[in-house]
Amino acid sequence: MKKMLQNKDSIRILVVSLFISAVCFPLCAHLGHSQSTDTSSTGAMQIDEKLGNTVPLNISFVTETNDTMKLSSLVKGPTVLAFLYYKCPNACNLLLVSIANLLRNYADKPETAPNVICISIDDHETPQDAMKAKAIGFQSIQKPYPSDHWRFLTGSDESIDKITDAVGFRYVKKGDEFDHPMCLIILSPKGKVMRYIMGTDYLPVDLAMSLMEASSGSVQPTIAHVLRACFSYDPKSHRLVFNVLRVSATVILFLLGSFIIYLIVSQKKRRQKGNPQ
Repeated sequence: MKKMLQNKDSIRILVVSLFISAVCFPLCAHLGHSQSTDTSSTGAMQIDEKLGNTVPLNISFVTETNDTMKLSSLVKGPTVLAFLYYKCPNACNLLLVSIANLLRNYADKPETAPNVICISIDDHETPQDAMKAKAIGFQSIQKPYPSDHWRFLTGSDESIDKITDAVGFRYVKKGDEFDHPMCLIILSPKGKVMRYIMGTDYLPVDLAMSLMEASSGSVQPTIAHVLRACFSYDPKSHRLVFNVLRVSATVILFLLGSFIIYLIVSQKKRRQKGNPQ
Protein backbone atom coordinates (compact mmCIF):
# COMPACT_ATOMS: atom_id res chain seq x y z
CA MET A 1 0.00 0.00 0.00
CA LYS A 2 2.83 2.45 0.89
CA LYS A 3 4.56 1.73 -2.38
CA MET A 4 1.32 2.37 -4.25
CA LEU A 5 0.89 5.74 -2.52
CA GLN A 6 4.49 6.67 -3.25
CA ASN A 7 4.03 5.67 -6.88
CA LYS A 8 0.87 7.79 -7.11
CA ASP A 9 2.70 10.78 -5.64
CA SER A 10 5.56 10.33 -8.09
CA ILE A 11 3.15 10.08 -11.00
CA ARG A 12 1.34 13.18 -9.78
CA ILE A 13 4.58 15.20 -9.63
CA LEU A 14 5.59 13.91 -13.05
CA VAL A 15 2.25 14.95 -14.58
CA VAL A 16 2.51 18.46 -13.10
CA SER A 17 6.09 18.80 -14.33
CA LEU A 18 5.07 17.76 -17.84
CA PHE A 19 2.23 20.28 -17.71
CA ILE A 20 4.67 23.04 -16.82
CA SER A 21 6.95 22.02 -19.67
CA ALA A 22 4.09 21.92 -22.18
CA VAL A 23 2.30 25.11 -21.14
CA CYS A 24 4.64 27.49 -19.35
CA PHE A 25 7.98 26.99 -21.07
CA PRO A 26 6.63 28.30 -24.40
CA LEU A 27 5.38 31.36 -22.51
CA CYS A 28 8.79 31.86 -20.97
CA ALA A 29 10.41 31.48 -24.38
CA HIS A 30 8.05 34.14 -25.73
CA LEU A 31 8.85 36.49 -22.87
CA GLY A 32 12.55 35.95 -23.16
CA HIS A 33 12.41 36.66 -26.89
CA SER A 34 10.38 39.83 -26.43
CA GLN A 35 12.77 41.27 -23.84
CA SER A 36 16.07 40.13 -25.32
CA THR A 37 18.44 42.93 -26.30
CA ASP A 38 21.76 42.67 -28.08
CA THR A 39 23.96 44.69 -25.75
CA SER A 40 27.35 43.80 -27.15
CA SER A 41 29.18 41.95 -29.84
CA THR A 42 32.29 39.86 -30.11
CA GLY A 43 35.74 41.33 -29.72
CA ALA A 44 36.31 44.74 -28.18
CA MET A 45 32.88 46.10 -29.07
CA GLN A 46 30.97 46.02 -25.80
CA ILE A 47 29.77 47.87 -22.74
CA ASP A 48 31.75 47.48 -19.52
CA GLU A 49 29.28 48.89 -17.02
CA LYS A 50 30.90 51.32 -14.61
CA LEU A 51 28.02 52.30 -12.37
CA GLY A 52 29.05 54.93 -9.85
CA ASN A 53 32.05 56.07 -11.88
CA THR A 54 32.32 59.81 -12.54
CA VAL A 55 33.09 61.10 -16.01
CA PRO A 56 35.76 63.83 -16.29
CA LEU A 57 33.69 66.97 -16.74
CA ASN A 58 36.75 69.09 -17.52
CA ILE A 59 37.01 67.60 -21.03
CA SER A 60 36.34 70.05 -23.87
CA PHE A 61 34.24 69.30 -26.96
CA VAL A 62 33.01 71.34 -29.90
CA THR A 63 29.25 71.83 -30.19
CA GLU A 64 27.17 71.75 -33.38
CA THR A 65 27.32 75.55 -33.36
CA ASN A 66 31.16 75.42 -33.40
CA ASP A 67 31.53 76.53 -29.77
CA THR A 68 34.19 74.88 -27.60
CA MET A 69 32.70 73.95 -24.24
CA LYS A 70 33.58 71.74 -21.30
CA LEU A 71 31.26 68.92 -20.30
CA SER A 72 30.72 70.67 -16.99
CA SER A 73 28.85 73.38 -18.90
CA LEU A 74 26.77 70.86 -20.83
CA VAL A 75 25.78 68.39 -18.10
CA LYS A 76 22.81 70.29 -16.71
CA GLY A 77 20.98 68.17 -14.19
CA PRO A 78 20.32 64.50 -15.00
CA THR A 79 21.76 63.91 -18.47
CA VAL A 80 21.32 61.28 -21.18
CA LEU A 81 24.62 60.47 -22.90
CA ALA A 82 24.81 58.65 -26.25
CA PHE A 83 27.79 57.73 -28.44
CA LEU A 84 27.58 57.39 -32.22
CA TYR A 85 29.15 58.85 -35.33
CA TYR A 86 27.26 61.21 -37.58
CA LYS A 87 28.22 59.69 -40.95
CA CYS A 88 27.06 56.24 -39.85
CA PRO A 89 25.08 54.71 -42.77
CA ASN A 90 22.32 53.03 -40.76
CA ALA A 91 22.47 52.10 -37.05
CA CYS A 92 23.19 55.59 -35.74
CA ASN A 93 20.16 57.01 -37.54
CA LEU A 94 18.09 54.36 -35.78
CA LEU A 95 19.55 55.51 -32.47
CA LEU A 96 18.68 59.13 -33.26
CA VAL A 97 15.11 58.21 -34.15
CA SER A 98 14.78 56.13 -30.96
CA ILE A 99 15.96 59.09 -28.86
CA ALA A 100 13.59 61.40 -30.75
CA ASN A 101 10.66 59.07 -29.99
CA LEU A 102 11.48 59.38 -26.29
CA LEU A 103 11.86 63.16 -26.38
CA ARG A 104 8.56 63.60 -28.24
CA ASN A 105 6.78 62.83 -24.95
CA TYR A 106 8.39 65.93 -23.40
CA ALA A 107 7.86 68.33 -26.30
CA ASP A 108 4.63 69.73 -24.86
CA LYS A 109 6.32 70.37 -21.50
CA PRO A 110 9.71 71.94 -22.31
CA GLU A 111 10.39 72.67 -18.64
CA THR A 112 10.64 68.90 -18.03
CA ALA A 113 12.65 68.16 -21.20
CA PRO A 114 15.61 65.85 -20.49
CA ASN A 115 19.14 67.02 -21.18
CA VAL A 116 20.64 64.86 -23.95
CA ILE A 117 24.23 64.86 -25.23
CA CYS A 118 25.37 62.95 -28.32
CA ILE A 119 29.13 62.59 -28.80
CA SER A 120 30.76 61.45 -32.03
CA ILE A 121 33.36 58.68 -31.66
CA ASP A 122 34.97 59.80 -34.96
CA ASP A 123 37.55 62.49 -34.30
CA HIS A 124 37.49 63.50 -37.99
CA GLU A 125 33.87 64.65 -37.89
CA THR A 126 33.09 68.36 -37.79
CA PRO A 127 30.44 70.66 -36.29
CA GLN A 128 28.82 70.65 -39.74
CA ASP A 129 28.36 66.87 -39.46
CA ALA A 130 26.95 67.34 -35.98
CA MET A 131 24.48 69.96 -37.23
CA LYS A 132 23.23 67.60 -39.95
CA ALA A 133 22.67 64.87 -37.35
CA LYS A 134 20.86 67.35 -35.12
CA ALA A 135 18.55 68.26 -38.00
CA ILE A 136 17.67 64.57 -38.45
CA GLY A 137 17.02 64.15 -34.73
CA PHE A 138 14.84 67.22 -34.33
CA GLN A 139 12.93 66.45 -37.51
CA SER A 140 12.16 62.98 -36.08
CA ILE A 141 10.66 64.50 -32.92
CA GLN A 142 7.97 66.06 -35.14
CA LYS A 143 7.31 68.68 -32.48
CA PRO A 144 9.15 71.79 -31.24
CA TYR A 145 11.84 70.88 -28.71
CA PRO A 146 14.32 73.09 -26.79
CA SER A 147 17.45 73.25 -28.94
CA ASP A 148 19.85 73.51 -25.98
CA HIS A 149 18.44 70.32 -24.43
CA TRP A 150 19.82 68.06 -27.16
CA ARG A 151 23.44 68.82 -28.05
CA PHE A 152 25.67 67.18 -30.66
CA LEU A 153 29.40 67.22 -29.97
CA THR A 154 32.64 66.48 -31.78
CA GLY A 155 36.10 66.32 -30.28
CA SER A 156 39.68 65.14 -30.42
CA ASP A 157 40.66 61.50 -30.22
CA GLU A 158 42.06 62.14 -26.73
CA SER A 159 38.80 63.66 -25.45
CA ILE A 160 36.75 60.84 -26.98
CA ASP A 161 38.96 58.18 -25.38
CA LYS A 162 38.70 59.81 -21.95
CA ILE A 163 34.91 59.93 -21.92
CA THR A 164 34.38 56.48 -23.47
CA ASP A 165 36.85 54.90 -21.04
CA ALA A 166 35.11 56.55 -18.11
CA VAL A 167 31.76 54.94 -18.99
CA GLY A 168 33.09 51.64 -20.38
CA PHE A 169 32.00 52.22 -23.98
CA ARG A 170 34.14 49.99 -26.26
CA TYR A 171 34.08 50.35 -30.03
CA VAL A 172 36.11 49.13 -33.01
CA LYS A 173 37.21 51.23 -35.98
CA LYS A 174 37.04 49.52 -39.35
CA GLY A 175 38.31 51.83 -42.08
CA ASP A 176 36.00 54.83 -42.19
CA GLU A 177 33.30 53.09 -40.16
CA PHE A 178 32.89 51.98 -36.54
CA ASP A 179 31.35 48.97 -34.83
CA HIS A 180 29.91 50.13 -31.53
CA PRO A 181 27.24 49.21 -28.96
CA MET A 182 23.88 50.94 -28.93
CA CYS A 183 22.82 52.32 -25.57
CA LEU A 184 21.94 55.34 -23.51
CA ILE A 185 23.99 56.23 -20.43
CA ILE A 186 22.31 58.21 -17.66
CA LEU A 187 24.48 60.66 -15.72
CA SER A 188 23.76 62.46 -12.48
CA PRO A 189 24.10 66.27 -12.34
CA LYS A 190 27.68 65.73 -11.13
CA GLY A 191 28.57 63.35 -13.95
CA LYS A 192 28.21 60.07 -12.07
CA VAL A 193 27.21 57.06 -14.18
CA MET A 194 23.80 56.04 -12.84
CA ARG A 195 22.22 53.72 -15.39
CA TYR A 196 22.68 52.00 -18.75
CA ILE A 197 19.70 51.50 -21.09
CA MET A 198 20.81 48.98 -23.69
CA GLY A 199 19.78 48.58 -27.32
CA THR A 200 17.47 50.95 -29.17
CA ASP A 201 14.08 49.71 -27.98
CA TYR A 202 13.50 52.34 -25.31
CA LEU A 203 10.37 52.71 -23.22
CA PRO A 204 9.45 56.13 -21.81
CA VAL A 205 9.20 54.56 -18.35
CA ASP A 206 12.84 53.43 -18.61
CA LEU A 207 13.99 56.98 -19.23
CA ALA A 208 11.66 58.55 -16.67
CA MET A 209 12.69 56.21 -13.86
CA SER A 210 16.38 56.41 -14.76
CA LEU A 211 16.32 60.22 -14.74
CA MET A 212 14.52 60.15 -11.42
CA GLU A 213 17.24 57.97 -9.95
CA ALA A 214 19.93 60.16 -11.48
CA SER A 215 18.44 63.27 -9.89
CA SER A 216 18.88 61.69 -6.46
CA GLY A 217 22.55 61.04 -7.21
CA SER A 218 22.64 57.55 -5.68
CA VAL A 219 23.18 54.32 -7.59
CA GLN A 220 20.41 51.85 -6.78
CA PRO A 221 18.55 48.98 -8.49
CA THR A 222 15.95 50.50 -10.79
CA ILE A 223 12.27 49.57 -10.52
CA ALA A 224 11.98 50.37 -14.23
CA HIS A 225 12.81 46.72 -14.91
CA VAL A 226 9.82 45.67 -12.80
CA LEU A 227 7.53 48.16 -14.51
CA ARG A 228 8.75 47.09 -17.92
CA ALA A 229 8.00 43.45 -17.04
CA CYS A 230 4.40 44.34 -16.24
CA PHE A 231 3.68 47.03 -18.83
CA SER A 232 4.21 47.57 -22.54
CA TYR A 233 4.32 50.94 -24.26
CA ASP A 234 1.62 51.60 -26.84
CA PRO A 235 3.07 54.04 -29.43
CA LYS A 236 -0.39 54.99 -30.68
CA SER A 237 -1.83 56.10 -27.36
CA HIS A 238 1.58 57.00 -25.86
CA ARG A 239 0.57 55.14 -22.71
CA LEU A 240 1.68 52.10 -20.76
CA VAL A 241 -0.56 49.06 -21.27
CA PHE A 242 -0.79 46.26 -18.73
CA ASN A 243 0.74 43.10 -20.24
CA VAL A 244 -1.72 40.36 -19.27
CA LEU A 245 0.18 37.51 -20.93
CA ARG A 246 3.49 38.34 -19.31
CA VAL A 247 2.10 38.78 -15.81
CA SER A 248 -0.19 35.72 -16.11
CA ALA A 249 2.73 33.53 -17.16
CA THR A 250 4.75 34.70 -14.16
CA VAL A 251 1.87 34.01 -11.75
CA ILE A 252 1.22 30.56 -13.26
CA LEU A 253 4.88 29.61 -12.95
CA PHE A 254 4.95 30.75 -9.34
CA LEU A 255 1.78 28.86 -8.39
CA LEU A 256 2.80 25.65 -10.14
CA GLY A 257 6.26 25.83 -8.64
CA SER A 258 4.72 26.25 -5.19
CA PHE A 259 2.40 23.29 -5.84
CA ILE A 260 5.30 21.02 -6.79
CA ILE A 261 7.19 22.01 -3.65
CA TYR A 262 4.05 21.22 -1.62
CA LEU A 263 3.75 17.77 -3.20
CA ILE A 264 7.41 16.96 -2.59
CA VAL A 265 7.29 18.10 1.05
CA SER A 266 4.03 16.24 1.76
CA GLN A 267 5.43 13.09 0.19
CA LYS A 268 8.52 13.26 2.39
CA LYS A 269 6.36 13.72 5.48
CA ARG A 270 4.27 10.64 4.61
CA ARG A 271 7.42 8.61 4.11
CA GLN A 272 8.76 9.72 7.46
CA LYS A 273 5.50 8.75 9.18
CA GLY A 274 5.48 5.35 7.50
CA ASN A 275 9.14 4.69 8.38
CA PRO A 276 9.93 5.41 12.07
CA GLN A 277 13.64 4.93 11.41
